[in-house]
Amino acid sequence: MSSFHRRSFLASAVASGLIPVFQGAAKGSDDREDPAQTNERIAADRQAALEILKPSPKDLQHGLELHANSVVLDTYGFGPGAAVDNAALAKLINSGASNQEITDAREDMMMTRFITDEAERKEYEQAWAAAGVTAIIRNSGEEGSDPLRLLKRLARWISVTDHLRDRFPKALKASDVIEAHKQGRHAIMLTTNGVPLVQNWADTTDELRYVRVFAELGVRMMHLTYNRRNPIGDGCGEPNDAGLSDFGREALAELNRQGVIADCAHSGQRTSLDAARRSSKPMVASHTVIAKINPHIRAKNDEVIRAIADTGGLVGICCIPGFLGRGNDIAAFLDHIDEVVTRFGTDYVGIGTDTGYSSRLKPNDAKLPARGPQRVRWESLWPPGSSSISTSAKATASLAWTNWPLFTVGLVQRGYKDQDIQKILAGNMLRVLKANEV
Repeated sequence: MSSFHRRSFLASAVASGLIPVFQGAAKGSDDREDPAQTNERIAADRQAALEILKPSPKDLQHGLELHANSVVLDTYGFGPGAAVDNAALAKLINSGASNQEITDAREDMMMTRFITDEAERKEYEQAWAAAGVTAIIRNSGEEGSDPLRLLKRLARWISVTDHLRDRFPKALKASDVIEAHKQGRHAIMLTTNGVPLVQNWADTTDELRYVRVFAELGVRMMHLTYNRRNPIGDGCGEPNDAGLSDFGREALAELNRQGVIADCAHSGQRTSLDAARRSSKPMVASHTVIAKINPHIRAKNDEVIRAIADTGGLVGICCIPGFLGRGNDIAAFLDHIDEVVTRFGTDYVGIGTDTGYSSRLKPNDAKLPARGPQRVRWESLWPPGSSSISTSAKATASLAWTNWPLFTVGLVQRGYKDQDIQKILAGNMLRVLKANEV
């Protein structure tokens, strides 16, 4: 695998005209296809990142080799997804299906079609190979606190890890991620975008009883809030942040007891701070940015980052261009990592892309019927101007999920030691996982 990834990315760099040919760089015993030779999107995204980074041949080769030989853990992401079958979806729409039924069908296709569709599975595996990612802590629960709502997306990903367990097993512990790397597999760990609440409000113990159930299903991380206010605390999209509620303190304590990592990525600053100061286990903001660089509502300020670091946790820097500022590209992304390292140290930062890879395949050319205006979803009620930040196609391409090896190259360029890069790629999050295990 190491030689394959090295040859793949050296080949694309040569093709871009930025990097001279290395003598013997493309030699080796691994005869698998280079994704860039058969997937034009992966190739174009690589070129966009290389044109921004402009690494020296030495840094490029060293970065690619280091990436291929390291455990790589996305602290929160989506990974590859399948294409939607428009004909099947159009039939459903024309049948008079509800918005929820249509949404569920679309998600099911994107999350599971590669289980049974051979072409989609090849595309799925190709994207994983190009990224060189060992494991993802995967968004596996639709935003909210209703256990049934959370269960739908979770069931789909448990199905993936059941049917494709020989290549994509479910990870429950830090050691499972390390073992996946040793075996050349890609593991999936589960997280939900909310804490499951019974919502009977009889007593706090009863209200939180599904936390253990979801932990038994394999969930290892949960959002405390998602943009909006809930009984636990306030989300980052609220105009006023009252912090963690009394019930929120009970919820946090239950997460700590059950070995579920508390995630404040979508929480308000005070709610995040309160949670960090009260958590008995390392907690995270799994996919965020640094407010000092770009004060977006999804960013974390220095006080919150320090409090998270004091728990032994970390902040995962995301790859959403509109959140990054300063060019909204791979260089800006690296700036945010630099800022955490400079102010708080290398032990408290990871990479949580909050992105994925969409299949290029088209099951058919069917067009979807017009559905008319749609209501704004509850969790998407962003403050004006915070959700529609423009960015260039090149900047977005440079942050593609399949460009993970070039994130490592960028860290090499910026002078990080190998052992510190490996902390950022996975080591720090593995530490947090292990500290939360029960």
